Amino acid sequence: MNTRLQHFLTAENISQAQLADTIHVARASVSHILAGRNKPGFDFIESLGRHYPGLNLEWLITGRGKMYKAAAPAPEPAPLPEPPAEAPAAQETEEEPVLDLVLDRAPETAAPLPPAPRRIRKVLVFYDDNTYAEL
Repeated sequence: MNTRLQHFLTAENISQAQLADTIHVARASVSHILAGRNKPGFDFIESLGRHYPGLNLEWLITGRGKMYKAAAPAPEPAPLPEPPAEAPAAQETEEEPVLDLVLDRAPETAAPLPPAPRRIRKVLVFYDDNTYAEL
């Protein structure tokens, strides 16, 4: 990821210090990430996404896709499905955002199909010290 972040800085023609000042993190944090000593935490990535909305965060994190999002406006998000009755309700706190999962649904007019088995490909764990681990 540090290499992709360096490519982003080059493409934007900004220095490490300018990036740090823009996304409101310590300059040393950016330096340590680019040197490979630290991995960026959730707050770092979230702030990058907020301050550079054209940056494709999937590319930054995984290397898949292109550096920048498409110029076309994003489609309207589909309404979220109701959670299953047996699942406990998520409790929101002011400190931590709650992420909703959008489940794939067939059109209402289509005949019901049995769901295809799904397998987990990757799990990212974000720690409170602004680091993450890929499981």
